[in-house]
Amino acid sequence: MKVGKKNKNKRKQNGMTRELRFFKICVAETLGGNRPSSHFNKVGWKNVIKKFNDITKRNYDYRQLKNKWTGLKKEWQLWTSLVAKETGLGWDAVKKTIKATDEWWDKKIKVKFLFPKANT
Repeated sequence: MKVGKKNKNKRKQNGMTRELRFFKICVAETLGGNRPSSHFNKVGWKNVIKKFNDITKRNYDYRQLKNKWTGLKKEWQLWTSLVAKETGLGWDAVKKTIKATDEWWDKKIKVKFLFPKANT
């Protein structure tokens, strides 16, 4: 059973590495002028796909990487909605989570579930 757990951790670790590589490629394309507005242009996507596939030695297509981009964008929007204009928050480096009081979390959870459209 230890072997399975080890493999699961390795997959998770590799997933994080791929995400970080994806971020770096996207940042490079943005700084290179291939994201003139909120989306990459055709050259930008072509470069992202080629660079990411070269690095990962896989064959991801536009749809797969666009879905990844959209998912990460939603996570970023959630993150900013949680911490925007907030004070008194900390960061737990071990758990990689926001440090906040139970009252703060209760308030955020209630707002998210009672008024979901207000958060998007």
